[in-house]
Amino acid sequence: MLSREQIQIKTPQQIRLMRRAGLVVADIHTALREAVRAGITTAELDAVSAGVIEAAGAHSNFLGYHGYPATVCISVNDEVVHGIPGERVLDDGDLVTFDCGAYILDDNGTQWHGDAAFTTVVGGHYRSGTDRLVDTTTRRALWAAIAAVARAAAGEGSGRELRLNAVGDAVEAMVADVAEREGHELGILQEYVGHGIGTSMHMPPDVLNYSVKQRGPRLRPGMVLAIEPMLTAGSPETRELDDGWTVVTRDGSHAAQWEHTVAIVPGGVWVLTAPDGGAEGLAPHGIEPRPLN
Repeated sequence: MLSREQIQIKTPQQIRLMRRAGLVVADIHTALREAVRAGITTAELDAVSAGVIEAAGAHSNFLGYHGYPATVCISVNDEVVHGIPGERVLDDGDLVTFDCGAYILDDNGTQWHGDAAFTTVVGGHYRSGTDRLVDTTTRRALWAAIAAVARAAAGEGSGRELRLNAVGDAVEAMVADVAEREGHELGILQEYVGHGIGTSMHMPPDVLNYSVKQRGPRLRPGMVLAIEPMLTAGSPETRELDDGWTVVTRDGSHAAQWEHTVAIVPGGVWVLTAPDGGAEGLAPHGIEPRPLN
């Protein structure tokens, strides 16, 4: 947890390579948003993802990962993460999370990875206010966490505000604020967290979505983090299905996941998996992304 060891620090050129991978992931997101509809199977949506990766000349970092059989994780309603695409047919109102990834190779054959997730509702209309709340809060928590990292990169704040703890503190504060305003306390997953990313999809450090007393590593330029809050509409307790991958809530409550790959650069952040570098998501926080020239 919050290990300071073996955190890969990237050069500006390496971050630019990761931006290329991140834009492939962004294209996967765009294609899936356009394709998702009632009546389509999750296997058909996996084929959409695979087609984007192939057309880009990139590679899937999900397919074959510890035996995972698809290019995208598709988790529906009470499925939180790692849902396997298959024969399931989506219905209007289903709350669906797409967790997507890709990597490119540099001239030396080194892999550079991108990883991002979004949640959407099939047909555009939530079945309940609770579904809307868990989805919108998770997205807001993601951007609050990214903004906290950006402020740390700019040297704003002190103590844990300048460390990796800023991510979990921001997510937990968002959930607490919603509980106070809406009278509904959402669950924060603890078994599944964000991570470092670079020449591998999962690298140190763990990026927790909740506050801990332990002091995390100081945030510094060259770090690249996959920030991914995962919230449930009820209890955060989960269980894994017999397929060895799909994680569902124990109480049947619905869940959402939002994720971006975020590079810390001098004075701020560059959201590598957002086409605009994070401009829209950071604007409500009064922050602009800092793309490398």
